[in-house]
Amino acid sequence: MDAISFGTDGWRATLDTFTHDRVRIVGQAVADYLTDQGHEDPVVIGYDARQSSEGFADSLADVLTGNGFDVLLPRRDCPTPLVSYAIVERGLSGGLMITASHNPPEYNGVKFIPADGAPALPAVTEAVADRLREPVRRPESERGTVRRVDLVTPHAERARELVDADLSGLTVVHDAMHGSGRGVTDELLRAAGAEVLNVRDDRDPEFGGTPPEPSAENLEPLVAAVDDYDADLGVANDGDADRVAFVTPERGHLDENLFFAALYDYLLESDAGPAIRTVSTTFLIDRIAEAHDQEVFETPVGFKWVADAMADHDALVGGEESGGFSIRGHVREKDGVLMGLLGAAATAEEPMDARVDRLLDTHGDIVSDKISVACPDAEKARVIDELEDVLPDQVADRDIADVVTLDGFKLLLSDGSWLLVRPSGTEPKMRVYAEASSRERVDALLDAGRDLVEPLI
Repeated sequence: MDAISFGTDGWRATLDTFTHDRVRIVGQAVADYLTDQGHEDPVVIGYDARQSSEGFADSLADVLTGNGFDVLLPRRDCPTPLVSYAIVERGLSGGLMITASHNPPEYNGVKFIPADGAPALPAVTEAVADRLREPVRRPESERGTVRRVDLVTPHAERARELVDADLSGLTVVHDAMHGSGRGVTDELLRAAGAEVLNVRDDRDPEFGGTPPEPSAENLEPLVAAVDDYDADLGVANDGDADRVAFVTPERGHLDENLFFAALYDYLLESDAGPAIRTVSTTFLIDRIAEAHDQEVFETPVGFKWVADAMADHDALVGGEESGGFSIRGHVREKDGVLMGLLGAAATAEEPMDARVDRLLDTHGDIVSDKISVACPDAEKARVIDELEDVLPDQVADRDIADVVTLDGFKLLLSDGSWLLVRPSGTEPKMRVYAEASSRERVDALLDAGRDLVEPLI
């Protein structure tokens, strides 16, 4: 049990640690938690496209049914947001998802999703972790049943209700990165009228040798396809399709911060409301909000905090620079399938490059980037504590105007740029983020951030 550790978004580990016996212990903890909370409705268990995922889902189903819960399993591997939507749409006790998201194939993971469909907050994951124990089974007459269900159609119908757009005449290339978005995001775009071409749309548990992380360096096949097919837009999903990335004809990979700005701008054309963004996400959102007399609320990194703030503030949109977004009226979980449709809808109205150019012309140029510095997990807290004592008065020749300590240290500088240092919640690394009005300035800030952090590790 000591090997089971719940991080930012559940428990992930390499397959030498992530075993059926330990997954079953997690299943028992979830069953005990749900029982203690008075839940009796079925539980849905989803799984991604990894070779081991369906077997782990079966192990969880065996434990949950052994504790008296009926279990719903999808008919095939599926995106995480479809599981979250099923919980809310069907009024379930909660759900579990077997996925390691964008990690390499030697990893897998499990996360618990409560009855509201939003990511579990720490109080919930801690309550589950406190209940870790070996599985028990009720008498056969008291056990639950397992049923295979369609999770794709209800989610697609809801997505089309939320985004009633006609994509006729739009050419989109979808890159599933061999993950669970294949046959889901692309079919949703086709149903809305787009011509959709596909790359990396076969199930490959090895992900073609590239982790299913839709980063700029991993999306070269999509960039090439958008160019070859003269497409209007490229859409990529990570391994479990809760995140999204876009490719445009002029920019290639579109920085997720810029997509967030374009998304908020598009939504504000027909609605109003605040935006929720993480501490690592662009201030361009704030400039757009101010122009529309709207508010922005900042959260720590992690979509669970975005989701929580979306409920508190009736937000129009919530997002993070890593490509996770959701909107009002939908489940408060990042949804790369729905975002693919929304990005295409915004592009059908105004080409994405033109929309982004207009926003930057109006609100000023923004360049954002980040780097990682290796740091053992056990040293992260110490590094952050010691960082407070060595903060300079200036960073990259600019005075520090303010310091935000919501998540690590965010240094707001006199020229409007900023530098953030925080511990990663998923890897043994410190993250360094920067934003400024030019590439050169961002590079200088990232260098300064590295110079601050490295001597402390």
